Amino acid sequence: QVQLAESGGGLVQAGGSLTLSCSASGALFDIEVMGWYRQAPGKQRELVASITGVGVTNYADSVKGRFTISRDNAKDTVYLQMDSLKPEDTAVYYCQVFLRPYPTGGYLERWGQGTPVTVSS
Repeated sequence: QVQLAESGGGLVQAGGSLTLSCSASGALFDIEVMGWYRQAPGKQRELVASITGVGVTNYADSVKGRFTISRDNAKDTVYLQMDSLKPEDTAVYYCQVFLRPYPTGGYLERWGQGTPVTVSS
């Protein structure tokens, strides 16, 4: 079993900042990738940013230069620092991990419940 606990969402004015965090617990032999996705009303879920176990990052073009993803492997936690927020960043943000729970067996994908972010103009 793997659980993901997200926190940090909320309401912020345009230009402001928020930091999201997602902590994984349970069977976590190897967490390959941790990332954040978002889904705005009426839109498809999209990748915001991801980070591998060795720190290789990937960002959506729309957030490059404004958002920073980081990871604490000792705490099995991923963070998303969001600066210069815009109203179009309003969405539910989901944590996603790609991991192998046990030394034997394959990799699995798990999702958090989502945390809402609202950016007012």
